[in-house]
Amino acid sequence: MSVADHDRAPAPVPPRPRHPVRRALLVLLGLVLVLALAAALFLWNLGRTFDARKQTLQDAFPAEFTRPAAGSAQDRGTTVLVLGADTQPGGRADVGVEGQRADTIMLVHLPEDGGEAYVLSILRDTWVPIPGAGEAKINAALDIGGVPLMVETVEELVGSRVDQVAEVDFAGFQALTDALGGVTVDVPQDFVSNEGMTFEQGPEHMDGERALEFVRERKAFADGDFQRVANQRTYVRAVLERALAPQTLLNPLRLHAVVDDFSPYLVVSEGLDARWITGLAPDLVGLSAGSLHMATAPQQGLGWSPDGQSVVVPDLEAMAGIGEAISEDNLGGYLATLSPDDQ
Repeated sequence: MSVADHDRAPAPVPPRPRHPVRRALLVLLGLVLVLALAAALFLWNLGRTFDARKQTLQDAFPAEFTRPAAGSAQDRGTTVLVLGADTQPGGRADVGVEGQRADTIMLVHLPEDGGEAYVLSILRDTWVPIPGAGEAKINAALDIGGVPLMVETVEELVGSRVDQVAEVDFAGFQALTDALGGVTVDVPQDFVSNEGMTFEQGPEHMDGERALEFVRERKAFADGDFQRVANQRTYVRAVLERALAPQTLLNPLRLHAVVDDFSPYLVVSEGLDARWITGLAPDLVGLSAGSLHMATAPQQGLGWSPDGQSVVVPDLEAMAGIGEAISEDNLGGYLATLSPDDQ
C-alpha cells in the first residue's frame, strides 16, 4: 500500500434511506387505533349507563301461542311498541304506564334493509277488539291485562309481531329536550295551552318545559287527540334532527348527558338493552329526519260506542293491511296509498 493510499480518507458510509411516508402512515395508524379504542370505550360506557339507568319491564309479552310467529313473514324487520304516560297529578314515585294513563301509543318499524323508519300513531280512544274482553278503547287493554294484553291487542290489530316495548313518562320529554340543548319545533298553529303557555305558528326553539307542554296539550284543539298526536310526531322529528346533528354526535359530553338524563324515564322489555340497540346499528346507518316517515293509524273519524262513549272508529281492513305491508317489506308503499287524513 502506498503512502498516498494510507493517507486517503475512508469512503463515507452512505446514509440509511429515510421513509417519511412510512413513518407518517405508522403515526396515522397509531392515532386511528387510539381514537378507535377511545370511541369503543366511550360507547361501552354509554351502553353501561343506559343499562344501569333504565328500568326493565318483566313479562311484557303475551303467551307465545297467541302471537305472530317469530321469524315468519309477520315478523319482518324490527317493530317496537312505544307507550307514553302522562305524569300523575302530584308527582309519582315510579315510572311506567299505569292503566289508562297511557296517552301515547306508537308503533316504530325499521324495515329489513334499514335506512328508514316508520312511526304509526294509534289514537288512545280507538275502538278495537281486545282479546278476551270484547270491544273497548284500545287504552283499556292496559287496565284489563297490562302491557302483555296491550301487545296482544296491537299485534292482532295490525297482524304483525312486536319485538320490543318501551314506555316513557312524558316528563322524560323534558329531560331529553334539555339534554339536547333544546330542540327547534315547527309549531303548526297558534294556541294557548291548558296551563296558559302561548305558542305561535312557526319554528320555535323550545326548552324542556315548553316541549313537555307542547306534546301534552289536547284541549286547545278542536280535534283534540288528532292534533296532539300530530304535534307529538312533529316533536319526535325535531328530536331526531337535533340528535343526528354534528353538535350532538360529535360531542361526547352531550351524548352522555342525553343517555344519562333520559334513561331513568324509560321502562323497557327485557331484551331492549344496549347490546340489542348496538345490533340495530346497520339498520340505522343513513337514518335522518328525512327518512323518518310518520302516519296516524287508519281510521274513519269519531263515532259512538254501543255504550255511548265518544270513540275513534278504526278502519280495521286498512289496519290489517299494515301487517300485510310489513310482511311484504313494503310499509312505505302502503302508507302512501292511504288518504291524506291518515297521514
